[in-house]
Amino acid sequence: MLCVLGELVVDLIPDAAAGAGPEGTAPHFVARPGGNALNVAVAAGRLGTRVALLARVGRGPLAPHLRRHAELSGVDVSGMVDAPEPVSLAVVGLGPDGSADYGFHVVGAADWQWTAEEIASVWPADTQVLHVGSISSWTAPGCEAIAEVAERLHTSGAALVSVDPNIRPMLAEGFGNTAEDVRRRLDRLVASADVVKVSAEDVAWLEPGADLDELATAWADRGPALVLVTDGGDPLRVARPGRPLLTVPMRTVQVVDTVGAGDSLAAGLLTGLIEAGVTSRTALESIDDDTLHRVLDDAVLVAALNCTRVGADPPTRAELEQARTAG
Repeated sequence: MLCVLGELVVDLIPDAAAGAGPEGTAPHFVARPGGNALNVAVAAGRLGTRVALLARVGRGPLAPHLRRHAELSGVDVSGMVDAPEPVSLAVVGLGPDGSADYGFHVVGAADWQWTAEEIASVWPADTQVLHVGSISSWTAPGCEAIAEVAERLHTSGAALVSVDPNIRPMLAEGFGNTAEDVRRRLDRLVASADVVKVSAEDVAWLEPGADLDELATAWADRGPALVLVTDGGDPLRVARPGRPLLTVPMRTVQVVDTVGAGDSLAAGLLTGLIEAGVTSRTALESIDDDTLHRVLDDAVLVAALNCTRVGADPPTRAELEQARTAG
């Protein structure tokens, strides 16, 4: 089973069909379920993976829709904790190319308050792979409990650990965080990770000016067995310790927006690894190139299909297979 631990966010996405609104008013927005953890869990669920979502569900009229969205995609929501704090909210801006920019309303929200006791009380005993990342993984106080789980699994070898930094600069340098704190917390997580997916935007904040090829190789030498570096529509970089850097071309599609693309790619990757029986560090280190390429090709396709629709809306297994057949 894949266990995803992290945040739930309501994304307010501009409704292009509604236009910009009268002069002096904001565009029309549509509320859609989002957040790294929810997006990854939903994408994996739609691909047919057994997946459990551990998340703190805050108060507010939109909260029930977050839970229902996960349920409708086949996600086990028994690990979702009802919390007294409010739901997190992100206001999304879209560029001409569909790229997303975010403004956040998250102070005092439910997602950052995890405790070790809460996680232990809902932890799925049959977890094979854990995915963590984004804001909840580097924001106190809850990030400490998340890091402890990742370290425990990594040390014991009980499950693979997947990490996605998913940096949001306005929160990484505010919201009670400092850049130094966030980098230190992520260094700790990466050291406990077996799989890391990081974007070029993340790298620009974490290590300004770093060459992406060199960074991918360097991060693979810091502990992870597999490091993926995404760079928009440019090829995916894939690094493994002591092996040549791989590149995987991204699929060309008509992009509506890129919201949830990285989350969909992560879900496609982890789904493929689980289906290939790669649920231990030993298996990941010994995965053959043909299997890895097949898994990566599917992950890239899952991300591309997500980009053809509004918001984080990853494909089903049937849609993936249809697109794969179509080439």
